[in-house]
Amino acid sequence: MTQKKKTKEAEKRSDFRSYVRAFWLLIFFGLLSIALMIGGAAFGAFGALPSFEEIENPVSNQASTVYSADGQIIGKYYRENRVHVEFDELSPHLVNALVATEDERYFEHSGIDFRALARAVLKGGSDGGGSTLTQQLAKMLFHKRSNELLKRAVQKFKEWVIAVRIERQYTKQEVISMYLNQFDFLYQAVGIHSAAKIYFNTTPADLTIEQSAVLVGMAKNPSLYNPRRDSSLAVNRRNTVYGQMLRNGFLTQEEKDSLSVRPIVLDFHRESHNTGLAPYFREYLRRYMTEWIEKNPRSDGGSYDLYTDGLRIYTSIDSRMQKAAEESVREHLSNLQSIFEYADGRRSAFPFVHIDRKEIDRILQAAARRTPRYRGLKKKGVSKDSIQQVFRKAIPMRVFHWDGPKDTVMSPIDSIRWYKSFYQTGLLSVEPQTGFIKAWVGGIDHTYFKYDHVEQGRRQVGSTFKPFVYATAIRQKQYSPCMQVPNVLTCIEKGSFNLLEDWCPKNSGDEYGGMVTLKEGLARSLNTVTTSLMKEIGPEAVIKLARDVGVRSEIPSQPSIALGTVDLSVREVVGSYTAFANKGVYVEPIAVLRIEDANGIVLADFQPETQEVMSEEDAYVITDLLQGVSTIGTGLRLRTRTANNLKGVITGFPYQFDNPIAGKTGTTQNNSDGWFIGMVPNLITGVWTGCEDRSAHFRATVFGQGASTALPVWALYMKRLYAQEELGISRDAFEKPDAPMRIELNCDEYQKDLSIGTDLDDDPFGGF
Repeated sequence: MTQKKKTKEAEKRSDFRSYVRAFWLLIFFGLLSIALMIGGAAFGAFGALPSFEEIENPVSNQASTVYSADGQIIGKYYRENRVHVEFDELSPHLVNALVATEDERYFEHSGIDFRALARAVLKGGSDGGGSTLTQQLAKMLFHKRSNELLKRAVQKFKEWVIAVRIERQYTKQEVISMYLNQFDFLYQAVGIHSAAKIYFNTTPADLTIEQSAVLVGMAKNPSLYNPRRDSSLAVNRRNTVYGQMLRNGFLTQEEKDSLSVRPIVLDFHRESHNTGLAPYFREYLRRYMTEWIEKNPRSDGGSYDLYTDGLRIYTSIDSRMQKAAEESVREHLSNLQSIFEYADGRRSAFPFVHIDRKEIDRILQAAARRTPRYRGLKKKGVSKDSIQQVFRKAIPMRVFHWDGPKDTVMSPIDSIRWYKSFYQTGLLSVEPQTGFIKAWVGGIDHTYFKYDHVEQGRRQVGSTFKPFVYATAIRQKQYSPCMQVPNVLTCIEKGSFNLLEDWCPKNSGDEYGGMVTLKEGLARSLNTVTTSLMKEIGPEAVIKLARDVGVRSEIPSQPSIALGTVDLSVREVVGSYTAFANKGVYVEPIAVLRIEDANGIVLADFQPETQEVMSEEDAYVITDLLQGVSTIGTGLRLRTRTANNLKGVITGFPYQFDNPIAGKTGTTQNNSDGWFIGMVPNLITGVWTGCEDRSAHFRATVFGQGASTALPVWALYMKRLYAQEELGISRDAFEKPDAPMRIELNCDEYQKDLSIGTDLDDDPFGGF
């Protein structure tokens, strides 16, 4: 070898050693730089890192959750629709899909996967990024991704430090649950609990392989791979997840091939405060919780936030009973609307009765002034005449209809009249022994009708108030339900109870004659009998009893209250009847049982107020009286076995109840309000029906009476409850007092005793 060749070889070796040295220097200084950057990030050189306390308790807005008595979530209040889920509440399919797709060495690293990081650097990210699940969690919890390259590089170093710290403070299982709880799947589905519910109407624990793969696939880009927006992209991404599960041993090739050809099947339910179970109750609960929070500060003096603090609100509502109530309301009220439109809809004044066009226009204009449209125009300075023109100009709109939202062209003023033509309802179901509210339906559709007819509405109660007159008389006079009185027009004279003129109320249909028992008088809702009792006891004694059983609304001291001229809420009326079914003890209806914070610490427990207002015997006698309504009175249709039809529209159903039922119908003047309060031993349910305005109603009492408008809702509801035997709704007789009865309920025995020892001169009704 010549000297020249030797020199070239030496130069080559020298160059190679230089390259190697440069390579290792590059590696060394690169690693040193990374170490210095990580160290700098750890010591706050690039900005503050979250403290130990912040990592231990990361800020994560959580929805406050409303639970039913049977353990179902029936509502949430939130800014971010997030409900915390523990690891053991996650489907194994979900965990497998997540680890296989997002971080397949998740259980091997301590927050940073250097193999994945090196692969990402060498391949420029074409074969996946280097971020671990823990790094992704760090990013979601403590900062938003920056679009600036330098800032993003700094963020990466901070994410590494935070990820390592997270892994030191949490188990692998806890990190997975935190990640899934934090991720935003869009459509207000923040966190896996909401995502499972909204996209598939299920729980995280019950997610299938297919559902899990869809949701995990969205983790890469929830907008791009959203099955609601582009099913083809979502399917491809889901199949990629299947491929990763196959690669990591969570699926066989046969399973992957079978799953990959299936379409994505959604059961999408976008959550809204207007939809879902018990929307009227949930809105009441929002107001209740707002007041509770104002009166109950945190231990540190701050205030709870209903929308971010993850409070847990446990209620007495039973989701099964609530569902039955809402279904029953829909079934009957939609049918009732058909009857209303058939019977009265052809009139030009419909739905109004007995008022002229001027009064109708006044009602509509008053309603218009309460609308956001009117207030908005007025705020902008639009003149009154111009506003009138706006309200009379037809425009496209979507309005409520029982068959579903209806797209139409209608003027705003005509839409107001449209909505006033619908029969509304309020239903409340209470367990009398505990006061627990089991079902609450405040109207027919919360999207279109916000007004709550259980709590907010107060309407004339009609004959549902008569039991308080009878109860007062029984308490004071010990009258038997078998006592007979003449069914004749009865007057309370001018001057009595501060009357300015004689008061002589008539029976419905002007039917009089003969003698009737008190039981028959209440069952047939005879005004003559109630007036006779009021004449004996006076209104003040009746008002006193009403106050004792929870009625707080104004009650005028007038004899006319005997016929139900007072305006009460459904909640007041149903609550008052608890004293009859609960052996003389009034129990205040309540719905909130317990409030906890996000960690399960009890903040408040609630018990109903109770008050003994009458003897057990008196309560049983009144309950016996009320049973006559369903056996011989206005509620007799509960026992019917044939259906009635009007031109193909069902007006009466064959309910065929054969168990003891106590109750009372109520119908107010001109059929403006229809009521039915029905009781079995362990459940009281009250139903009110009527239009928004009292001047809108059926003309014919046969259609507009409480037995036709309200009682069917109760009957359909109870049918549904009895079909679910696990609910334990009683079919038994009302429990009789253990002590001997002083008041005779057997009318044959009563008449026998009367013929032996009663002097008619001592009979308060003997003078008729």
